[in-house]
Amino acid sequence: MRLNPITFDNYASLAPFFKRQPYRLCEYTLPSVIAWNNHEYYPCAAVSQDTLIIGAEFKTRPENRYLILPVSGDRLFTPEQLRDLAKRFGYDKYCFVPDHYLETFGKENVASCFEIARSPEYDDYVYHTEDLASLKGNRYSKKRNLIHQFNREYVGRDRVAVEKLTRAIGTECIDFVEKWCEERDCRRDPNLDLACELQASVNIIENIDRVKAEGLVVRVDGAISAFGVGCRLTEEMGALHFQKAFLNIKGLYQFFDSECARRLFNGFTYINKESDMGMPGLAHAKKSYHPAMMVRSYDLTLR
Repeated sequence: MRLNPITFDNYASLAPFFKRQPYRLCEYTLPSVIAWNNHEYYPCAAVSQDTLIIGAEFKTRPENRYLILPVSGDRLFTPEQLRDLAKRFGYDKYCFVPDHYLETFGKENVASCFEIARSPEYDDYVYHTEDLASLKGNRYSKKRNLIHQFNREYVGRDRVAVEKLTRAIGTECIDFVEKWCEERDCRRDPNLDLACELQASVNIIENIDRVKAEGLVVRVDGAISAFGVGCRLTEEMGALHFQKAFLNIKGLYQFFDSECARRLFNGFTYINKESDMGMPGLAHAKKSYHPAMMVRSYDLTLR
């Protein structure tokens, strides 16, 4: 048996595997798995009995290929089972293994089958939904002040509209993502995370009506100036993917962040807002929102 490339055409058949998946890293949502498909990287998968095996292949760097943990409801595979599975499919590494897995089976047991390596740049920031929605308390006073300024300048003057992301406005949203990318010069190296995320964002925008996810956009003076996509991660946690907003509009990001929490994650206790990808500026911004927890990420390499 081998893993085969997957696309949004496979979404409906693969979605049932994710209904009760237990992993808290943002990589374990199906829309995200499929969206990260570009000139260098593509996701692949195979169904083995009641389990979905998911891998990543690299077109010019095949040595980087890896698996993520198998998805099978709330079932967890033992380290020995993971080892056997990797050998069966011809891989030697698992990436994006959450700390919960190591805590469940114990580092010593995992280390008997794998070399364990931290990947701190892919640790996820998790927040209480209510904290991001309401921004109550002194620690959020600067965020509230920025939102007040945005409300005075834009909302109070009827310059803002918040709407659902649909394929009908996909072209406008992709134009925004392209401009956002130009602001950050994220095309300077097409293999960097930001450049790959650009293509993933375009992919999810073009297929938003085909997946169980909900997107939100903010228009300022009629032009899309922020967008993000929310979907279920676990029973109590949603994931906010591809969140972007123009930095030159003061208070927009803070306003949009609060809107996403209120509109996209009603019913979820927590929001996973992904990692900082090792970027100091992004890390500072995420820490300023006072995460309720960090979900640490590990790589496991066969011994």
